[in-house]
Amino acid sequence: MSTLIRFNLTNQSNTLQDFFFFQEPAVYIGGSNVYSNSIQNISLAPYSSSSSTYTFMINMQFYAGAQQSNTPPVVGQQSGYLSAIRPVDLTPATTSDAQNNSTTLSLSPFGLSVPVADTTAQAGSFRIVSPVFNPSLNNINAGSAVQLGDGSVVLSNFTTVLPNQNLDCQPILKYYIQTGSYQAGTVMNFTSSSLTAAFCDATGGETTFDVAYNIDGTWTVTPS
Repeated sequence: MSTLIRFNLTNQSNTLQDFFFFQEPAVYIGGSNVYSNSIQNISLAPYSSSSSTYTFMINMQFYAGAQQSNTPPVVGQQSGYLSAIRPVDLTPATTSDAQNNSTTLSLSPFGLSVPVADTTAQAGSFRIVSPVFNPSLNNINAGSAVQLGDGSVVLSNFTTVLPNQNLDCQPILKYYIQTGSYQAGTVMNFTSSSLTAAFCDATGGETTFDVAYNIDGTWTVTPS
């Protein structure tokens, strides 16, 4: 059974607040600029008047994701529409032992193939192999996706795919919570949003984060 990362969020301010969750962008080899999406958003009443806690869960299974888009990514807009998602394994340090770490993108029909072993992928990453296509006619995003606790899958961070290339993606298990109303799947500015956000680092094996948004605008994060 897959492990879940759990975030328990409370609003300790005096007013209703909107919050959104996002992940640190993966390390990419191949592709072009890297973009981030919100992976969840919620409105939360003050704890003092509601006693409410919002629990958000992410499956630690790694997913490769690809998505068609009519335009290049724009902050504040949905990143795309038709999506394809595949669970994948990461390439181990001994790359000759790789299994199910590479998937191939197809455009017609749009999708990602059943993963296979690719011993040439970077350690710690999975690979998306792109086909030959005309990038002026097809805008394709691809990268790291996450499965939420309710089973839905969201493209977390991505790059614009270049034709006939290998895209290696090394996901990073670091997550952030910020005030704001970016809906899941909406492109957001990682650099500016992360500066004053709650930081939840799951790279050390922690799977539960109790997060409080304080009345003075700061955060208290308690991992376990």
